Amino acid sequence: MIRLTRLSGEPFILNADLICYVEERPDTYITLTTGERVVVRESMDEVLRRAVAYQQAKYWLPPHRPANSHSGDTAKEVS
Repeated sequence: MIRLTRLSGEPFILNADLICYVEERPDTYITLTTGERVVVRESMDEVLRRAVAYQQAKYWLPPHRPANSHSGDTAKEVS
């Protein structure tokens, strides 16, 4: 998810996985895979930067592990 700003100044969060393409003419238009179009204040390059950072961050986070799940491994003290 990336934070963007509508032309009206209203901030919103966009699921970057839904971006089909981005155009700058001169406003920045984002066309989603659903066919919906969104116009934002950010430049095309800024939308690209945020979308790429979002995609990279998805794979840097460790998978969610429930709190009561234990792998059986315990840390051993080395002396």
